[in-house]
Amino acid sequence: MKTTWRFLAAMICVLVLAAAAGCGEGGAPAEKKEGNAAGAKAFAAIKDDLGREIVLAKKPERIVVTSASFLEPLHAVGGDVVGRPDSKSMPDWAKGKTSIGRVYNVDLEKLLACAPDLVIANKGMNEKLLQPLEINKIPCLIVDMKNYEEVKNEVRIFSQVTGEKEKGDALIQSMDDKIKAIADRIPKEKRRVAILHSTAQGLSVQLDTSIAGSTAKMLGFVNVASGMTAMEGNPDAAPYSIETLVEQNPEIIFVTSMGKLDEVKRGMEETIASNPAWQTIPAVKNGKMYYLSQEHFLLSPGIHYPDAVEEMAKLIYPDLFR
Repeated sequence: MKTTWRFLAAMICVLVLAAAAGCGEGGAPAEKKEGNAAGAKAFAAIKDDLGREIVLAKKPERIVVTSASFLEPLHAVGGDVVGRPDSKSMPDWAKGKTSIGRVYNVDLEKLLACAPDLVIANKGMNEKLLQPLEINKIPCLIVDMKNYEEVKNEVRIFSQVTGEKEKGDALIQSMDDKIKAIADRIPKEKRRVAILHSTAQGLSVQLDTSIAGSTAKMLGFVNVASGMTAMEGNPDAAPYSIETLVEQNPEIIFVTSMGKLDEVKRGMEETIASNPAWQTIPAVKNGKMYYLSQEHFLLSPGIHYPDAVEEMAKLIYPDLFR
């Protein structure tokens, strides 16, 4: 009888120890697994811009990015890629990497042929990749990188991917310092600005969340479009109307564009000449209409946001930046 009780007691101890081991050290819950990320301890748990937590079991060694805008910030925090999209603007180190097509039309077959252990994809363009990547057990981070706050957040995410948090913090601090130095050089004036975006389809108005809107805000300018209702499918822009623009009465107008700049300028001149209402706007009457470069304002300037801020400041206060 005593032998039986000793045997039962021993079995209970074994079961208790096994249960404790299954929960991890100290009886804590077992590690979360996602994106084929299994192991005693994950390398990183990263929250992307869709609000999903992606757990990486180990440091990624074969990264594919779907946007060329991700290349420089990733490289600045110690990252490399095996695949990237086609782009007119690309750092030299990435030109020899495998192409996966255009950011708007990623070639899934080419992407999978890169055998990635992590894909970093563009929010609003590449969510359709999530299902096939999940089927192939490839983790994917969806990120957004238009305005400056988003850029800083992506630097933090990329530094988690590379395990180089200190590099990420240093890069963010450097950008902040450069932008502050530029803003400190100009007068503390609440300049009223309108930001128009010109394409072959016509004009739209840029909101504070756009690249140019984000830049103007950092310089202390007041975007007359703040608070306007965004267009369906484009949260960074509002519909244009000359009546609204006249009512808003901006003293400065910035123009961002898509297409050949000469054609954009010619089109704007024709638009202004076709309607006398334009001549009532202070920015037009006083020759304060400025065209922003596509290099810094068509797509996200990424870690070159300080250059975009300086470009806009120079247009308004050229004498301070000679």
